Amino acid sequence: MNPVTHTVLLGVGATAAIDLWSLLRRRWLGVAFPDYALLGRWLGHMPAGRFRHDAIQRAHSLPGERLLGWSAHYLIGIAFAALLPLLWGSGWLAQPRIGPALLLGVATLAAPFLLMQPGMGAGLAARRTPRPNAARLQSLVTHLVFGLGLYASALVLALGD
Repeated sequence: MNPVTHTVLLGVGATAAIDLWSLLRRRWLGVAFPDYALLGRWLGHMPAGRFRHDAIQRAHSLPGERLLGWSAHYLIGIAFAALLPLLWGSGWLAQPRIGPALLLGVATLAAPFLLMQPGMGAGLAARRTPRPNAARLQSLVTHLVFGLGLYASALVLALGD
C-alpha cells in the first residue's frame, strides 16, 4: 500500500476510534456526543474574518455546517496521522509502536486547548466552561483514544501489507 493511502486510512481509523469512544462515553457516562456542526460553524465563519466567538452556540448557523464540521473532524485526524511517518519515519507504518502513537495523541491536545476552545468561546484550555477540569480530562482521554486508534489502525494495516 502506498504511504499516502496508508496514512489516510490510519487517520480515518483513529478518528473513528474517537467517535466510537464518544458513543460509549455518552452511554456509560452520560457525556453528550460532540456537535461537529459547531466546528463547521466556527470554520464557516473564518472566510468572513471571524476567528473568535464569545459562544459558538450563539453565532448564526451556516448552511452545510454539519457536513463541514464532520469533514473537518476527519481531515484533521488524517493530518495528525500524517505526522507519525513524518516524525518517526515510514518504517513506523510497517512496524508500529504504541509510544509514538500515544505521544502524538497527547500532543494533539494543543489544537483544542490553544485554538479551537478559545476560538469557539470556551477559553484557553476550556477555562470558561462550567467545569474546566472535567472538560480538560475529557479532552485528554479523547486524545489518548486517538493515539490508541492510531496504533490499532496501524497494526491492522500492517497485517494487511
